[in-house]
Amino acid sequence: MAKTTKPAKPANSEQKETQGRQRYSDAELQMFKELILEKLAKAKQDYELLISSVNHSGSNDTEDTSPTFKVLEEGASALSKEESGQLAMRQQKFIRSLESALIRIENKTYGICRETGLLIPKERLMLVPHATLSIEAKNKA
Repeated sequence: MAKTTKPAKPANSEQKETQGRQRYSDAELQMFKELILEKLAKAKQDYELLISSVNHSGSNDTEDTSPTFKVLEEGASALSKEESGQLAMRQQKFIRSLESALIRIENKTYGICRETGLLIPKERLMLVPHATLSIEAKNKA
């Protein structure tokens, strides 16, 4: 007697909910858009703070301290500027990713894994709203 195999069951309720759907509803896309806009505003604010720390806008630097402190602080200041510059570049990349997610929402392609073509679970998108890969696809890479 031949065994019949049952279709694979989704691992959780989120996957059950999204299984068989082509895209998220307009109401769901609006919810994601609001979440992304909040994160984008915060990210831009953080980016501005990083840029101002690199440029030392409105801060006291070693110019207004005695010469002995100036020598000691120059190395730390250079390192701090470099770290702030790297953080600013990462923040800028994050901002671009969020802006791309907004474009995908407008195109109604948001939340679709670019590898599998299936919907990325809501719980992942709530944590990483700019995600373009499901966990399964990301782990394969």
